[in-house]
Amino acid sequence: MERPERVAVIGVGILGACVGWNLSRQGAEVVFIDAGQPGEGVTNWSFSWVNASNKTARKTYFDLNVAGMAAHRELAGIIGPEPWWHPSGHLRWAGDPAAQTKLLETTELLADWGYRVELSTGAEVLRHLEPGLAIPDEVPVVFYRDEAWVHGRHLVRRLVDQAVASGAELRSGTAVRAIGTAADGSIQTVTLSDGGTLAVDVVVNAAGPSASHLAGLVTRRLPMRAEPGVVARVSCAQVPLHRAMHAPHIEIRPDGDGSVVLHSREIDALIDTAENPAELGWLLHELARHAVPELGGCPVAETRVANRPIPADGFPSVGAVPSVPGYYEAVSHSGITLGPVIGRLLASEILSGETDELLADFRPERFAP
Repeated sequence: MERPERVAVIGVGILGACVGWNLSRQGAEVVFIDAGQPGEGVTNWSFSWVNASNKTARKTYFDLNVAGMAAHRELAGIIGPEPWWHPSGHLRWAGDPAAQTKLLETTELLADWGYRVELSTGAEVLRHLEPGLAIPDEVPVVFYRDEAWVHGRHLVRRLVDQAVASGAELRSGTAVRAIGTAADGSIQTVTLSDGGTLAVDVVVNAAGPSASHLAGLVTRRLPMRAEPGVVARVSCAQVPLHRAMHAPHIEIRPDGDGSVVLHSREIDALIDTAENPAELGWLLHELARHAVPELGGCPVAETRVANRPIPADGFPSVGAVPSVPGYYEAVSHSGITLGPVIGRLLASEILSGETDELLADFRPERFAP
């Protein structure tokens, strides 16, 4: 297709913000559309850990995530790192021999793939990195020095504000009700819940958990997993840790502003049995204080259950859908890690029509009509 005149980016989480920012800085007319507020959805309620060490299921997926880490560093150089970018590394250790063996096997694989890993002990971590941990002296600990955590809401707001300052439009608090197409099936209009209709040439589906519904508006089938996750934030007068970590049973990271984020896949498994999300927050807090005892004195401020945007096979769906000219997808779990690289690659594809080999395994057409 010809270079688009107007692009509607639907969903203004990390992926939508990155796509729209890249389009805007290359001269495209961008309209951001979100039923809520930018960055306030899943982006604000994820563990927000920038990594490739947990992405070893497929080498091409690992490579895409490594590129995502590099794109974050590049983005921090362009827009400035404060207050969203925290490249403080990541610690991981296991609590039983079988899990320790698996962790060390993964570490060997990552090293073979050229990923920077440093193996130490609990005693060395306590002495040099995190003195507030409750960790046995002899337990093996892996330190991924190049990993980071991101304050997703701050990053989204920075990107959207810059795009709007360059001429982009933001329509927040309004949902997409319909997507109109021309006789040849190409994108033509977007109708909003506030009654407005926008003439557009391109739609980018970055709607996260609602992506399957949005795809249905253009008779596109995008199968998604149902995998909710629970995240709790605890308030601390003084945050007792300096970096993201995976301790046995619990994931913990700083969140800035006297806050710490907690997540656990073990607690995720209890979501359907809990009547009140606050109960899950208490369970997360109990696990966390065993790893970082000072967290026992930090109350849970808020707990939220959010649906993760995961295509059915577990991998991203990024790029054009040939059957609907002008319709593109940017749907992925690991959106925090992948946002900057997907934003750059998809914007380039929209504006030039050229695809990148990094996305070859993750094209939307792998899902049958």
